[in-house]
Amino acid sequence: MRAQQEEAATAAASSQETSRQGRAANIALWVVQGLLAAGFAFAGGSKLAGVPAMVETFDTIGLGQWLRYLTGALEVAGAVGLLIPLLSGLAALGLAAVMVGAAIADVALLGQPPFAALALLVLSAVAAWGRRDRTASLAARLRGERG
Repeated sequence: MRAQQEEAATAAASSQETSRQGRAANIALWVVQGLLAAGFAFAGGSKLAGVPAMVETFDTIGLGQWLRYLTGALEVAGAVGLLIPLLSGLAALGLAAVMVGAAIADVALLGQPPFAALALLVLSAVAAWGRRDRTASLAARLRGERG
């Protein structure tokens, strides 16, 4: 009987520790998402507002200012999505894809190192991975399943 009590106490302590770790990871993810949301809202807003440096950058890219508007809109939408629990994983995944494009543009079209784009790509990928359960839940809802 005593062995069963000790096992139950150990299991409860282990469950409590796992719960604390899960809570800490959730808080850390929200901090990352909040910082990403602020950064992407600022960057996207700068593109949409036509900040001269952004206009010049997209002129150098050479694909037209429509790409600046599209990129800005995607970044602002992604920033908002990062703050909505059900959409946070999908938003992070979308922003990671935008940063893949930004890194390619940095190297291939602008001739500069893609440090900022890669840093944002990694942070977005971490958020997407950490919120993959929410993305799966959203996919299930869209398919009409309960989840």
